Amino acid sequence: MTFYNTINEFRLEDKLCDAVIRVDGVDFNVHMVILCSCSSYFRDLFRSKTSTSEQQVYTFSQVSPTTMSLILDYAYTGLVVVTEENVLELLAGADHFAIKGIVQACCNLLEQQLNYKSCVHIWMLAGSHKCTELRQKAYLYILHHFEEVTEHSEKLLQLSVGQMADLIEKDELNVRQESAVFEAILRWINYAPEERRGHMATLLSKVRLLLMSSKYLVNTVMVNALVMKSPLCRTMVIHTLNTLLKSKTRRPLTRTRLPSAVLLAIGGCMNDAPTNRIHLYNVRADSWVTVNNSREAPRTFHGCVFLNGFVYCVGGYNGFKYLRSVRKLDLVTQTWQNVGSMRLVRCYVSVVALDGCIYAMGGCNKSGRLKTAERYQPDTSQWTLIAPMHEYRSNASATTLHGKVYICGGFNWAEPLSTAECYDPHANQWTLITPMGNGYDSTLAVAYKDQIYVVGGLRENSHTSRVIAYDPQSNQWSMVNHMINPRSSFGIAVLEDQLYVVGGLNDYGTISKVERYDEKTNAWSVVQDMEVPCSDLSCCVVERCPFTAAYLS
Repeated sequence: MTFYNTINEFRLEDKLCDAVIRVDGVDFNVHMVILCSCSSYFRDLFRSKTSTSEQQVYTFSQVSPTTMSLILDYAYTGLVVVTEENVLELLAGADHFAIKGIVQACCNLLEQQLNYKSCVHIWMLAGSHKCTELRQKAYLYILHHFEEVTEHSEKLLQLSVGQMADLIEKDELNVRQESAVFEAILRWINYAPEERRGHMATLLSKVRLLLMSSKYLVNTVMVNALVMKSPLCRTMVIHTLNTLLKSKTRRPLTRTRLPSAVLLAIGGCMNDAPTNRIHLYNVRADSWVTVNNSREAPRTFHGCVFLNGFVYCVGGYNGFKYLRSVRKLDLVTQTWQNVGSMRLVRCYVSVVALDGCIYAMGGCNKSGRLKTAERYQPDTSQWTLIAPMHEYRSNASATTLHGKVYICGGFNWAEPLSTAECYDPHANQWTLITPMGNGYDSTLAVAYKDQIYVVGGLRENSHTSRVIAYDPQSNQWSMVNHMINPRSSFGIAVLEDQLYVVGGLNDYGTISKVERYDEKTNAWSVVQDMEVPCSDLSCCVVERCPFTAAYLS
């Protein structure tokens, strides 16, 4: 039996106790030395103890008997059960008595509870209890999910004008359109209009009016009653409109907001040779930059996934040989390292991430096309073979949806495939789904809006702009609006609820064209071209981090 088990038994049996903690009429017999070991508050309190042979009684009104019982259990056992029901009172009590272990346990639970409704309350709560790390995480959550928070959190409407101004002036405020900031200001003022309408100019000065369209400024901002009543607000809007008018077709330079996530296009072929370049797309500035990646070897016909803060590059071709190696990019330290290699060499491989694992399927080696598949577990850095697919596939397209892996099309020994199949990890089983119709080589798939979108591809030496969508519930395919540009061997990703296609090949060669599809409008639109043409690249979306922050304008 350990010392702490023994001393806890002594407490429960009221043996050798030298103090009494009294809370709301309930007495707890304790050993002062045990409380001193976990709390600077009790150390300071008991140091001032007057010498006496009798137990001294210390009365507290800051906590309930239930909370004090939990605190004492932690002091004697090092364990505490934090729940949604007790976390707020327990945090307050642990903060008052300076018990860092319980404070951290409460912060861990509150961090798990961060959502659109709770984040502002948790931010304010963390501030009042000096939980610096939790406060920063909650603050970043508010910034990164600002539009959703403004819709769901009443606590946001209870912020002071200073707190609101501090939020909306930040570069990190994640809004697709600057109009969302203006509308958030109106909601905040309308929550208490009598006392807040005088703050309109203060808050409007934090809005980046130059990022708004002239139409929105004229039809919405300028005619707003609060703006019209404020000479300072009217001056700001008129000055912005004049600046936009003078700039004519070119929008004047102004600082854009920073996105919470960016799109990375990694590797591929440039000038008919593999490249090690990483291209980064900033959705706020609609701009591409090239990330320095000079120490990494070139790689093409590979797969990339983002998992647990790392980017994994799997298989492919380096200009000399087909690869089974896997490289991992740490986005915090900005360094690459080798991890466990696949069981088989795989070029033209299909790669996805699901439930903390990476799946590599099909592809080809020197012997030909493959129907095998394997799974990588990061905690062991090991690959294991899973059930083989029904078809031999290279240049296929794969994605995940609702806990399953889907792989579509590709090339077998003789022709492009129209078949598609689905893998259930729990059953370790592949199931053929409804074929796509015509087969296309070098097409790409992505999960988008609860469906599997299969885009572009190559058939009979001709590139297509075809887009089809598979609904798992009906097991049926349907046509979607075609892309603007036919292409194959491109990159694909979903960023901020829009589907992006990047680079690739068309009937005339390698292209740098980028476009995106919005399911709400059922339309494709042109996006800023990549800096250079590139094909056979692999795309993934990553959170903003030290690796990407330096390249965001």
